[in-house]
Amino acid sequence: MITVLIADDQQVVRQGFELFLTDHPRIEVVGHAASGFEALQQVRLLQPDVVLMDIRMPHGDGLTATFEVLKEFPKTRIIVVTTFDLDEYVFGALDLGAVGFLLKDTDPDDLVDAVIAAADGGSVLSPKLTRRMVAEFARRKPSAPVEFPDHGLSIREMEVVQLLSSGLGNGEVADAMKLELSTVKSHIGNICRKLDVRTRVQIVIWAYRNNMVRDSRVR
Repeated sequence: MITVLIADDQQVVRQGFELFLTDHPRIEVVGHAASGFEALQQVRLLQPDVVLMDIRMPHGDGLTATFEVLKEFPKTRIIVVTTFDLDEYVFGALDLGAVGFLLKDTDPDDLVDAVIAAADGGSVLSPKLTRRMVAEFARRKPSAPVEFPDHGLSIREMEVVQLLSSGLGNGEVADAMKLELSTVKSHIGNICRKLDVRTRVQIVIWAYRNNMVRDSRVR
């Protein structure tokens, strides 16, 4: 059973998400929180597998709560839920280790799929939003050359990083490299360990911050 905590300052959103999620036999909503502070308290009490975390909440925002939760419970899978698909706070949450983000108008079936994917160790970013996020990183990319970090990645692993940074999902990476999906997932796991990051989203952030992306495919 996947246990879920819903953190949002709007009661109608919390109740709506619970209604969608509890229809699935693998998911149990174990608690609600109306603020970032309350979210942290509820995580401490309930230790859910997945937290749906709103960003803009009173009495402790979701960004601070994400940082505090992952500091104490690093295995918790946090999905940022927001009204804005390019909100600065969302980028901050992903940087801190949230496994992805969803928009509040996400289709109910996609919400369920996202919770299951997060619990199973995946990242939660639709191809549409992934490419928009990558485009934003490309826009911010420093033009001045920087010294490449000593990352210890193999040539094959760097190829995976390049494809992820182009906005491709795991299946698309597997097709591009003519590899099994399981092999791609293994490469991503090795990359995360070498870079000391938790998610494929953080791999992309690392690549752009260190000027490691040679050619973005985003148009």
